[in-house]
Amino acid sequence: MSSEWNDKRPMAPHLQIWRWHPAMLSSILHRITTVISYVFMIKLAFGLLFFKSTGHVPLEGLLYSPLGWIGFFVGFFALIFTAFAQLRHLIWDRGNYLEPAANNTMSWVMIALSVIGAAGCTYMALGA
Repeated sequence: MSSEWNDKRPMAPHLQIWRWHPAMLSSILHRITTVISYVFMIKLAFGLLFFKSTGHVPLEGLLYSPLGWIGFFVGFFALIFTAFAQLRHLIWDRGNYLEPAANNTMSWVMIALSVIGAAGCTYMALGA
């Protein structure tokens, strides 16, 4: 079988060839935050069941520590980012924002709004 590929670059580029861009980052974040969202919601459900049965918040000292704040921030970020990622897929299904520049801008906006939303939700949940 003769190959007609005469380009010196490989046919299937990988991360050593592709440079990072916001759409790639948001795609990877979407996969990670989906898993984190499931774990966060399961832990939250068990915490609410424990609170309902005992009247106490489980691990209350840890919850209001800096580690608890970080955990809630990550959980809220994951939930909000996953929602934005699903909205982005809905926009793509309509054929909009498929150009690389628009897609990268939308990715940065999703990340920024997720960080702002997670900070606000964490403050409302633990700080107010």
